[in-house]
Amino acid sequence: MPAGPPGPGPAPAALPSGGGLAIGPYPVVPPVVLAPMAGITNAPFRTLCREFSGGKGLFVSEMITTRALVERNDKTMQLIRFDASETPRSLQLYGVDPATVGKAVRMIADEGLADHIDLNFGCPVPKVTRKGGGSALPYKRHLLRAILREAVTGAGDLPVTMKMRKGIDDDHITYLDAGRIAVEEGVTAIALHGRTAAQHYGGTADWDAIARLKDHVPEIPVLGNGDIWSAADALRMVRETGCDGVVVGRGCLGRPWLFADLVAAFEGTGEPAAPSLERVAAVMVRHATLLGEWLGDEARGVIDFRKHVAWYLKGFAVGSEMRKRLAISSSLAELSEGLAELDLAQDWPLGADGPRGRTSGNNRVVLPDGWLKDPYDCAGVSEEAELDTSGG
Repeated sequence: MPAGPPGPGPAPAALPSGGGLAIGPYPVVPPVVLAPMAGITNAPFRTLCREFSGGKGLFVSEMITTRALVERNDKTMQLIRFDASETPRSLQLYGVDPATVGKAVRMIADEGLADHIDLNFGCPVPKVTRKGGGSALPYKRHLLRAILREAVTGAGDLPVTMKMRKGIDDDHITYLDAGRIAVEEGVTAIALHGRTAAQHYGGTADWDAIARLKDHVPEIPVLGNGDIWSAADALRMVRETGCDGVVVGRGCLGRPWLFADLVAAFEGTGEPAAPSLERVAAVMVRHATLLGEWLGDEARGVIDFRKHVAWYLKGFAVGSEMRKRLAISSSLAELSEGLAELDLAQDWPLGADGPRGRTSGNNRVVLPDGWLKDPYDCAGVSEEAELDTSGG
């Protein structure tokens, strides 16, 4: 099984009658999931991706912190707002304290805030791992089990899935143990990013690990994540690993139409999109507009959109000065005027389908003191270790 390049998310035990993937009662056809990404996969971006996919696939919210949810933090309550057209409503939770995770999940179930819960055990960023969360947490086997038990019990009929990495580093690999614990605690499906926390986003994702996990937990679906830059990558991952679906993250940055490509590839209905710069510019303006409507302030929407500019323009002939100008736009008019000055007749550039977003490694994982001494010692992990903000 060759390791190779080419995303994160969730899936189920029961498959729809026609075959394929489902999360609980929700079919995911084709088996394509938008990975939760902090500051990216908010309601406006999910809307764009869903529009391009024709509503097919599954689109997961950015990370919601359990403590902030239980405390009804204003920003968090904004982040869990779903568009009326989103079905199912998939919400990703982060937490390190079983009791707090349990409260958050029961709140979601009791108040009907979402239809599906995905648990984050894959985030490698220091502010998360230094609390023992994200990709650091599965090393503590008893803690992982306690959190999964609280979540599955509290969720009632809502399906609970999880996203994780291979481990902390090459000396502390956790994904096979974590997969077995997940099955035993009633998790519906697992998504595996084929990198360790130490790798962050560097190097090549280990697709062999996805195949090994699939063999290790045949009872539930396994989704593969990592280095899916094109629809062809997604098909290759399924073919080479036997995974039940794919989770796509960085590959869709500045390219929400990748979901149209994925649907066409899995259904065998068409060629990948290769939009001209004119079409890309129109999507950019729509994205910024949706953000402004969601935030209730056009300027805030355009400012939030700034981080997307470089991704959308990757590979196009746009001078550095114009790129800077577009990246400091503060109104839709300013953004539109700048885009109108470009050579919009440019075809989709060669190579623009390749890696985007963070591609560097780190090789260092920030952990709580003594975290690696004993995988079964959970002392020091409590409600105080929870982050108090959502969105990563």
